[in-house]
Amino acid sequence: MATTKAASPKQNQGFQGVRGAFWIILVCAVVAILFFIFWFGHPSHFADASKEQEVDVWGTIYKGGVVVPVLHALLLTVIAMSIERWLALKTAFGKGALPKFVENIKTALNNNDLAKAKDLCNKQKGSVANVVFASLKAYDEMNSTSGLKKAQKVAKIQQAHEEATQLEMPTLTMNMPIIATMVTLGTLTGLFGTVVGMIRSFSALSDGGGADSAALSKGISEALINTAFGIFTSWFAVVSYNYFTNKIDKLTYALDEVGYSIAQTYEVNHTEEA
Repeated sequence: MATTKAASPKQNQGFQGVRGAFWIILVCAVVAILFFIFWFGHPSHFADASKEQEVDVWGTIYKGGVVVPVLHALLLTVIAMSIERWLALKTAFGKGALPKFVENIKTALNNNDLAKAKDLCNKQKGSVANVVFASLKAYDEMNSTSGLKKAQKVAKIQQAHEEATQLEMPTLTMNMPIIATMVTLGTLTGLFGTVVGMIRSFSALSDGGGADSAALSKGISEALINTAFGIFTSWFAVVSYNYFTNKIDKLTYALDEVGYSIAQTYEVNHTEEA
């Protein structure tokens, strides 16, 4: 006999994240290079055509050297990935407040109202709703399944919950390693630029036994600019990574809580088959 299945909230879930992160990094690199050449290096930011004497902060940034566009590319990548993660996690959390959704699901289960629980999932959408829906589907199937002990049925429900969770986790954690990498890469790249700038400074001091003021200034500017951008890039990446890690942890805790509630509710409300 044919059965009618409720539509899964997985459909039309919204933004799932960018899987081709390489293209985001490439676009950020191109934008950083174009800014370096056509904005920071524009003649209006310098006193003469040789670009030895800057007249504003943009010219000073340009004198940071070739490491500057690399650092800008890293910073733009962190910003772009942070926006991407924010949009993806906003979709994953669903339309309503997550604590309220979990509480409503638990109330519906305590009242043995599976239809209401499924309706809540369809309204909430997002990763939590997807996992809960899969668990409820297994719960419903176990209601009509015979020949299994209650412990086996509970195990089946828990297995369905775990499998659904594993399907959702890649969406939640996607591109997070890139942000984590930028934490270290920003500092190291800034340090590299600082070392290059100091080499220029000491070279200017050693040439002819005296200091060329323009070369010395350029070396010091390169060192300081790269240090500043390296620190800022790493700072932004650390804040972004910790923020999104905390969001993912909250969602994971909510999944664990509601999964445990579904399994426990089945165990309490059903007796062992003879």
